[in-house]
Amino acid sequence: MTVVQDPVDPHARLSIGARVRRAAGMARSLAIYHAIPWRPAQLRRFYTPFVPPGGLAFDVGAHAGNRVRAWRALGARVVAIEPQPDFVRLLERLFGADESVVVLPIALGAAPGHAPLLVSERTPTVSTLSPDWASRAAAVTSFRRVRWSTGPTVEVSTLDALIARHGRPDFVKIDVEGMEPQVLAGLSQPVPALSFEYLAPMRDLALACIDRLETLGRYRYDVSIGERLRLIQPGGLDAAGMRDWLAALAPDAPSGDIHARWSRA
Repeated sequence: MTVVQDPVDPHARLSIGARVRRAAGMARSLAIYHAIPWRPAQLRRFYTPFVPPGGLAFDVGAHAGNRVRAWRALGARVVAIEPQPDFVRLLERLFGADESVVVLPIALGAAPGHAPLLVSERTPTVSTLSPDWASRAAAVTSFRRVRWSTGPTVEVSTLDALIARHGRPDFVKIDVEGMEPQVLAGLSQPVPALSFEYLAPMRDLALACIDRLETLGRYRYDVSIGERLRLIQPGGLDAAGMRDWLAALAPDAPSGDIHARWSRA
């Protein structure tokens, strides 16, 4: 495994109470993403059509690394992008002996630079670079108990820069809590397949992602709801159909991921 620069850990300066909350949040993330015994096989089956053996996958927002593990089991090389030092250390422990995994302790956006990270100690997988998203999420029922605080200032790169360095990926998973449109703004060429998260109360962000992808090429879209790991639109939808599907969502509809495949024709 290759790790490129280790960010300074701001949690070393946290109070005892904050450290306890952070440790509890990390333990919860590990339980959710690694303790369910049948989940690895589900992940492998789900991603088989997207991640070919010998291919390349980018995990943007790698968190606890369960997708990285599944894609390696499928025989793909993986670039894991994760700005939170706690998760970077976890990824190092999980994949330290694997030369086919590169861990980048950075974030992605529309342009290179640096930005402050908003961290959630109890629920670290919903940390974000977007203050606007955090403000809007506070009004969503499932986020009302989430609290964010100022974390480290992290390096920001782009998908284009990653492609120039590592090659064009077969699949990109984007899970960056409201920064999905900015991440796609840093991509100037189509990729074969990718996914990005949607939230019904903030569907405008998913619509912006579709708009961006359609400037790069024509895509077919499908949906997986929550962590069910099942696509619900046989044959997929074109961009107009996907926009209509999002527009019809009830405000309290569960979140999920939109999966897009590039139609080379």
